[in-house]
Amino acid sequence: MPASPVLLEVIATAVADARLAAQAGADRLEIVTAMGEGGLTPSIGLIEAVVDAVPIPVNVIVRPHSRSFVFDAHDLAVMTRDVRAIVAAGAHGIVTGMLTEAREIDCEGLARLIDVAGDLAITFHRAFDEARDLHEAFDTLLGFEAVTNVLTSGGKPSVLDAADTIRLLVQQSAGSHCTVLAGAGLTVDAIAGFVRATGVAAVHFGSGVRIGGNGLAPVDPLQVARVRVLLDALA
Repeated sequence: MPASPVLLEVIATAVADARLAAQAGADRLEIVTAMGEGGLTPSIGLIEAVVDAVPIPVNVIVRPHSRSFVFDAHDLAVMTRDVRAIVAAGAHGIVTGMLTEAREIDCEGLARLIDVAGDLAITFHRAFDEARDLHEAFDTLLGFEAVTNVLTSGGKPSVLDAADTIRLLVQQSAGSHCTVLAGAGLTVDAIAGFVRATGVAAVHFGSGVRIGGNGLAPVDPLQVARVRVLLDALA
């Protein structure tokens, strides 16, 4: 079990989401648009407004479309432009991910974005869950010093169904610069038991802390606050 409070990351799709989540105890935000499509790159106006509105770190997804996680040269050119704009906006980090046709980590594409991102932290998102071999893919990502988080549901639609895989990934990350960020399907009621079972040091909430559990609804600060209390009690 983590020796310090578990980091709580919350998805925000609007400035109001960001402010409510931060006030209720989120440690970090992920800014996205089109959450129903798994999250796409938000507008530069939203990024700038959120960075100005909250005192906590703001990570921004860089994903140009939802067709697949295999990106061509044109896609990568767009993503590179987006990363430059996100750096200029003062964000803390970027959230991105890409695979080859063989469902392995696209190391060339990832390296290109890391180069443009400079000192920004990199979270490799749930493209990871579509990799051919999760543990092999994790080893590949450990080779990138800039990748500080891997967002994963353990290859399942809900991370709650992948506790064993998450626990093994946490063990694989031990002593490294990279944190397993568990997300997708987490609920307030299940979070304490899940953290105890897996030893994760960071969790990611979307629908689970929204009104009615609806991914398209606003953030519910009462649910964020409940998660914060439960996580702090595990320290």
